[in-house]
Amino acid sequence: MKLIAVTLLVLATCQRAQPSARYGFLARLGSDTISLESVTRRGDEIVSDEVDRFPRVRRRHTTIRLAADGSIRHLEMDIATPSEPLNQRERHVTADVSADSVHIVKRDSAGTKKYAFATGGALAMPHLPQMYSLTDLYFGAALAHAAAVGDSVTVRQYYIDREFDRFPLHSGVVTLLAGNRAELHHDWLAGYGDATFDSLHHMLTYSGARSTYKIEVERLVAQPDVAAVAQRFATTETAAGGMKQLSVRDTARATIGAAKFSVDYGRPLARGRVLLGNILPYGEVWRTGANAATQLTTSAPITLGGTRLPAGTYTLWTVPSKDGHADLIVNKQFGQWGTEYDAKHDAGKESLRVDTSATPVEKFTISIVPASARRGTFVIEWGTVRWNAPIVVD
Repeated sequence: MKLIAVTLLVLATCQRAQPSARYGFLARLGSDTISLESVTRRGDEIVSDEVDRFPRVRRRHTTIRLAADGSIRHLEMDIATPSEPLNQRERHVTADVSADSVHIVKRDSAGTKKYAFATGGALAMPHLPQMYSLTDLYFGAALAHAAAVGDSVTVRQYYIDREFDRFPLHSGVVTLLAGNRAELHHDWLAGYGDATFDSLHHMLTYSGARSTYKIEVERLVAQPDVAAVAQRFATTETAAGGMKQLSVRDTARATIGAAKFSVDYGRPLARGRVLLGNILPYGEVWRTGANAATQLTTSAPITLGGTRLPAGTYTLWTVPSKDGHADLIVNKQFGQWGTEYDAKHDAGKESLRVDTSATPVEKFTISIVPASARRGTFVIEWGTVRWNAPIVVD
């Protein structure tokens, strides 16, 4: 018994003697800070304090225990969401990962929910938007299994926050690239995330530029003041009257003669970002807004540009070009997410006329401007770009 006690004491002393690594992560969407995290790591234990607005302001305190291969074997997270109803503001989550399964327990004032997923023995890691210490561990655990440039590692991906109760176990793929880089593609992400890392596979930067969520993340060498930023986020949220989407949904309405129009679309903000060639990639189909596909409804037959359209609902897609022009695609499919474009349903494709706005437009805007009893103009404005097409009511 004495030998066991001495052994345990030595192990505990070694754990305490290990130096702590203190760092953080800062995530921005354009010029706006979206999340901030302070991390302390000692041996196989990681403690994180994080705040984000996605879109609700949310605080998380998380303790993680790592397995020998860098994967997570135990996680505990306390989540506080000030803008939620009183009985849903506090939640406690635990996740335990064994060789062949993931067990998740979520507790709040409404009760307890338990989830269990079989992993088939695959590497299993959590995914949580905005908490980039988890992204750091995700890459690190996967890259431990990548022997050479070009190797890809499949990860079974589970979700641990309140939005993902209904999500099953998904898959992600991490591919090792040359120059201390790696890319990530998974079921939740439309496109690819790109990371750079050091020789120990610590993530230094993460970019969503090749995905539909164009976040930019950097590792901080010093721990940030998360509490102060959390207070500022909460004050801003309260002053705005509660939670706001990052890209609000809006409807533009107009009447031209016998035709009544509505355009249902998401309105992203410029946030100081370069738009053409960056947020709006050249030569690629863009959803003409944010989130769900942009929908045009007309109550009467019209001609938009040179495309004749019967009364009905359509989705609108845009293809920007390097010369500043863009093509407008009208598609007969509607009700889908903004990444689900299917060319076989196209009703027509027209070249938009291009102009520039003297004053940059911060919030993406679509409008229909009547000109006469049968004619008007369909207008898209964002930043200094202004595209338009004529509308004729048949």
